[in-house]
Amino acid sequence: MDERAVETGAVTGGVKILLRLEGLTLFIGMVMLYAAWGGSWLVFALLFFVPDLSFLAYLSDARFGAMVYNAAHSYMAPVTLLTLGFGFASPLTLSIALIWLAHIGIDRALGYGLKYSAGFGFTHLGRIGRQTDA
Repeated sequence: MDERAVETGAVTGGVKILLRLEGLTLFIGMVMLYAAWGGSWLVFALLFFVPDLSFLAYLSDARFGAMVYNAAHSYMAPVTLLTLGFGFASPLTLSIALIWLAHIGIDRALGYGLKYSAGFGFTHLGRIGRQTDA
């Protein structure tokens, strides 16, 4: 077992690679479904970065920022929307869900994981951003 992973709460090695590949798979899958669905690429472009508005919660403090960011970057809400979109045959709901899941997928593929309250750079996929020796 990697002791560093236990200390930091972040995955390492093959598990980290697998989680990032899952993110890439999610991104590619959602973009392909969106294309097959015939969704508007203008809508896709306009909504793709909307989950990142959750960064603004960090203006309050790191704990609240992490909570809001994680709510906007977990699978729960977009999968619920996806289910409702299919269940009620709602094209807009389905489009939003596919775009939201694509966003989460590319974030995870790039290493932007769910945040810890220690700060924006502390994620379940490891540290992000510039590292400084204190």
